[in-house]
Amino acid sequence: MAVPAGAALALLLCVLSCYAPALSSAAAGDFLRCLSASVPSQLLLTPASPSFTSVLASSIRNPRFFTPGTMRPLCIVAAANASHVQAAVLCGRRHGVRLRVRSGGHDYEGLSYRSVRPEEFAVVDLAGLRFVRVDRAAATAWVDSGATVGELYYAAARADPQLAFPAGVCPTIGVGGHFSGGGIGMMMRKHGLSVDNVLDATLVDASGRILDRKAMGEDLFWAIRGGGGGSFGIVLSWKVRLVRVPLRVTAFTIQKTVAQGAIDAVTKWQTLAPALPDELTIRVVIQNQQARFQSLYLGTCDQLLPVMSSRFPELGMTRADCREMTWLQSVLYINSGSTGQPGEALLNRTTSLSTFTKNKSDYVKQAITRESWQKIFPWFNGPSAGLIILEPHGGQVSRIADGDTPYPHRSGVLYNIQHIAFWSGDGGTAATTWINGFYSFMGQFVTKNPRAAYVNYRDLDIGQNAVVGGVTSYDSGRVWGERYFGAANFKRLAITKGKMDPGDYFRNEQSVPPLVQTPKQVSHTSSRHENCCL
Repeated sequence: MAVPAGAALALLLCVLSCYAPALSSAAAGDFLRCLSASVPSQLLLTPASPSFTSVLASSIRNPRFFTPGTMRPLCIVAAANASHVQAAVLCGRRHGVRLRVRSGGHDYEGLSYRSVRPEEFAVVDLAGLRFVRVDRAAATAWVDSGATVGELYYAAARADPQLAFPAGVCPTIGVGGHFSGGGIGMMMRKHGLSVDNVLDATLVDASGRILDRKAMGEDLFWAIRGGGGGSFGIVLSWKVRLVRVPLRVTAFTIQKTVAQGAIDAVTKWQTLAPALPDELTIRVVIQNQQARFQSLYLGTCDQLLPVMSSRFPELGMTRADCREMTWLQSVLYINSGSTGQPGEALLNRTTSLSTFTKNKSDYVKQAITRESWQKIFPWFNGPSAGLIILEPHGGQVSRIADGDTPYPHRSGVLYNIQHIAFWSGDGGTAATTWINGFYSFMGQFVTKNPRAAYVNYRDLDIGQNAVVGGVTSYDSGRVWGERYFGAANFKRLAITKGKMDPGDYFRNEQSVPPLVQTPKQVSHTSSRHENCCL
């Protein structure tokens, strides 16, 4: 039996009031009516919609943010084209509803689909915008923000098995979020970060305009390539430079226990890994008091063996450890350890809500001593202990200047550390106690003043924005922002935000605040910029 339109709207507003008590029923209705004029009903999902919960959960990677107490959106706009994104921005500004934008849902604090503070918001879900168009001759691709890096990898290799792209290990990461924060991966030592290979982009700004690189200007184009998501607009698509890889690459995984020399190997790895040939990346996963060395070499086993025997004999690598394969197969191997999966497995976007996680990050510029590693390894013992992943820098990623993109962790950085605690059921207290204790303990060994962090491993513990007079406070933003971006880059990001979105429409708990300069400040900044370029 059909439900009368008036009754349906009344039911909808009743449901909405449970999710956003601060928004009046009239404002909620006006916002939804505005959206419905431009977005088809099947793409505009409210809590009353049968598919609302399944769509909301479809890209949630951490069930920590899918509990009954989590602030839910007024609606989900499952955008199928640019006009739906524009409508969300224009209707949201008109009726006082902010937007959270989700591509792959990997935001470690869930800010792409939830709000920490009570506020009215809608989610723009970009999963429907996932087209990848490869230009084989030019070795470039246009990739929509809703695509995953796995889909980008697959499309590039399908066009030419010697085309690839430098990005993350996990294939379900959304392109939009990954590029917005920089893009660490197994080929960054050879080809730089993901953002070092972005050539153009299209973006919907706070006025609802669609801008390409020329229209947005170089400051905004600089900001979106590593300045964090949710601050400057909604990037619809990215033009990237693809890189060439050999027809066969070599991967290996070697695990060492403490008794087998794990501590000595990790100690040496710290200064060796950033200085190895750019074609060779070796990262380390430390868990259960063991060190797992995972490697990608852009060449053959015959070429790799002499390098390993002369430079890293402590690992004891032999020909039996080599796994020669295509680059596409290496992505699957490094992510899962499996060599038998077809390339189509990279297209799987399936999510799981079985494992809760909490993440933190660090950077190391001075190698940690062997004696200190002897104190670190015992932390990885017991049912509540998590793991850390050490990602080497050096090579191309460190040759690019700290200010060339918002990602500043380049010259002098040996490696990045990702801290991960995980649990299921009600084991969160012990796991979070472990990661907080371990993170505090590691403070003596990592960068200081500030203690640097990676924005793609978002951590709200290092600071959250305060809103003053309707906009985010610059001083509150500096607390976390200078740790992600460095002081100079963060100020430039804030100035760019002040030019493009002075009203601070695009904001979340760790979005860049607007810093609006006076004419005198602008003149001084311009003169300084001109002088540095003479």
